[in-house]
Amino acid sequence: MAGQQSALIVGAGSGLSASLARLFAKNDMKVALAARSPDKLAEFTKATKARAFHCDVAQRDEVEKLFADLDGAQLTPDVVVYNPSYRARGPLVELDPAEVEKSIAITAFGGFLVAQAAVKRMLPKRNGTILFTGASASIKGYPQSAPFAMGKFALRGLAQSMARELQPQGIHVAHVVIDGGIRSARRPAPLDQPDALLNPDAVAETYLHLIKQPRSAWASEIELRPWVEKF
Repeated sequence: MAGQQSALIVGAGSGLSASLARLFAKNDMKVALAARSPDKLAEFTKATKARAFHCDVAQRDEVEKLFADLDGAQLTPDVVVYNPSYRARGPLVELDPAEVEKSIAITAFGGFLVAQAAVKRMLPKRNGTILFTGASASIKGYPQSAPFAMGKFALRGLAQSMARELQPQGIHVAHVVIDGGIRSARRPAPLDQPDALLNPDAVAETYLHLIKQPRSAWASEIELRPWVEKF
């Protein structure tokens, strides 16, 4: 694609989002970050020259404002990465329906709202990439984790439907199953198993590979797991 690409990372925070922002900036991409608390992103927005925007992805008006603000800042995204999720845990009979609704709204419905806004801007150019971050729960529903499984299954379904509809129109859509924990300052790898958690920088490299894939061989789903993780 001619010209400098713009990337939007939604649900930005430390960890994977920070690794993505650094890698995208290193590859000469303009980076925008969207989060409910963008003020917490100051440390790595400065390092990557990224712009931070406020957005509650479960609210249609906030998503529309986010994309209008991006348009105004000449940051209309060529690449969108959707990372947000929300978990409500517990036995099925004890789950708070309001928390279940919030989990599905953030994890899946927000993905639809962001994707719809992005696609409206990508279709006229017949070009763009949308990547959804999945989890082990995208393909396996775990005990006492029904809301997260519901949200991640729905997000995967959205990605599959979008890929079949939009890839023939030039928009690459892929779902990345993160099947394992991601290493972070709050979650360091065990000393006796340094590779037991995914390295966020290594995960980011896979996202960049998806963005750069030739359209004659686009991947629509990929699973990432540490080599010691059981299937």
